[in-house]
Amino acid sequence: MSTDAPLLRVKDLAVRYGSAQALFDVSFDLSPNSALAVLGPNGAGKTTLARTLSGLVPSCGGSAEFAGQDLLKLTAPRVRRAGLLHLPEGRGVFPGLTVQENLRMALTADKQARNPGLERAFEIFPVLAERRRQPAGTLSGGEQQMLSLARALMVSPRLVIADEMSLGLSPKAVDIVFASLARARDNGVSVIMIEQFARRALDFADQGLILHRGRSSWSGPAQEAGEELLHRYLGGAAAA
Repeated sequence: MSTDAPLLRVKDLAVRYGSAQALFDVSFDLSPNSALAVLGPNGAGKTTLARTLSGLVPSCGGSAEFAGQDLLKLTAPRVRRAGLLHLPEGRGVFPGLTVQENLRMALTADKQARNPGLERAFEIFPVLAERRRQPAGTLSGGEQQMLSLARALMVSPRLVIADEMSLGLSPKAVDIVFASLARARDNGVSVIMIEQFARRALDFADQGLILHRGRSSWSGPAQEAGEELLHRYLGGAAAA
């Protein structure tokens, strides 16, 4: 993990939905070219955290600084332009379009960047090059998630928030998702992984953060999250 200044610094982040508070004083740092596994049971606040950092949900307290910018003052499009991309649950591809057409759609506003962007996507994910003329809807679930990630990487993000990308996938497809995120890291992209497979996510990540009822229950180096701790906060999900 890099020893540079944090790429993302979140301090005492708080979020409300009306009268209900969803996050309470959540804090963590993320270094450049590193990965954070965000874990917790349903309703813990994981997706709220992702949506707040990506500009989709307003905060009610705290701070979040990304590459020197105040994230909490940016709109969602400006967050994306700053280099932070949120990949929400679901595959985010156009099933009736080919793989190549899906990739081109990611750069509709910047036609000059299309060919270099396509080359980058196909270099990182050679299987997509082999299937460039295949409709995206005929790909496996894992391959569709690969395509979703490739679309994101075409715009050269600095940080990707992968929100439950393995949800509902077969074991083989889950392997594809983790391998795809590993390729993203190899290409210098930091990753926040919100994931149901706790042990596997921690094996992938440098740091871990466990949320429970909107609060940070534990944070630290991923390798220090032992089975007892996981079972205490995650119950049966800890075995995954």
